[in-house]
Amino acid sequence: MNNMLQPGATIGILGGGQLGRMLALAAHKLGLKAHIYCPDPQSPAFEVTPHKTVADYEDEVALKNFAEAVDLVTYEFENVPAATAQKILELNVPLAPGTKALATAQDRLTEKSFIEQAGVPVAPFANVESQGDLEEAVQTIGLPAVLKTRRFGYDGKGQLFLHKPEDVPGAFKALGENPCVLEGFVAFDREISVIIARSANGDITAYDPAENVHQNAILHTSTVPANISDHVAQQAVDAASKIATSLNYVGVMGVEFFVSDDNAQLVVNEIAPRVHNSGHWTEAACVISQFEQHIRAIANWPLGDTSRHSNVVMTNLLGENIAKVTQPVSPGAMVHHYGKYEVRPGRKLGHINQISPKID
Repeated sequence: MNNMLQPGATIGILGGGQLGRMLALAAHKLGLKAHIYCPDPQSPAFEVTPHKTVADYEDEVALKNFAEAVDLVTYEFENVPAATAQKILELNVPLAPGTKALATAQDRLTEKSFIEQAGVPVAPFANVESQGDLEEAVQTIGLPAVLKTRRFGYDGKGQLFLHKPEDVPGAFKALGENPCVLEGFVAFDREISVIIARSANGDITAYDPAENVHQNAILHTSTVPANISDHVAQQAVDAASKIATSLNYVGVMGVEFFVSDDNAQLVVNEIAPRVHNSGHWTEAACVISQFEQHIRAIANWPLGDTSRHSNVVMTNLLGENIAKVTQPVSPGAMVHHYGKYEVRPGRKLGHINQISPKID
């Protein structure tokens, strides 16, 4: 992955959601083409590029044709099947980020073990593969705690909060008796995230940490600057850099943290090997967005400037709130509709970035 893509080259994107759509738009702006591969014929990313493949991720013939049509492959979500990623490599097409990042992020136990081994703090955790394992883990970690499926959980799905001993019986069954991880509860004051980029030659850039507020386990707002000290901000960037380097990562990554004011301690919540919802603010408050930065990193171009020119609040538009894109907006507001026209409660359909003069 040391060759620089030239304008006119084609980047293949596995996944056709809003992140794939925004990556395709960023690629086109730089003179690169985007080819979207996704099983869903209604994928919003299909609307912004003429190059598309509608096929299952396990369809080897479609994957071969896709690989022959692109110069490099990336992905917009971390649950790309491992066999799909491996097939891309077998077809001698560069994949960035690589399979190590995918394998690490797809399994919460693997992820937490890796982060801990990289020397970055995480909450106490234990593997749970039976109700007996859960009861033993509770004795070790204590309550409150959170039981999460090891795979396929996002936006609060696949997890249970265990407040008291009465919550433990039946909890493993309630999550489908799938392999889980029990995490000790972190008494945090705020949640932040760092959007970091690493190039193939090891160059690293990071955006200012965002302070995140969730509602019903779904991101509601990301505010920059975060209400944290410069020291904590630097700690977060250093931790994210350490994780990216340990993964030999290429591209943009989101790293989420819990912050405690009492001792300014940071604990990693999770990593996302892709552009991240909490980095959408970069569209309006930076010259180089996270989407362009990802394209630059995987294309082996020099990374762009991550400094921001404004303060900003990004607000997700879920379900019926997408109607706000047609309503009057305040000065400094940028709206973004994802091109999803089926409105469902809790579905991410767009966002608004509200910028204001930069005051740290």
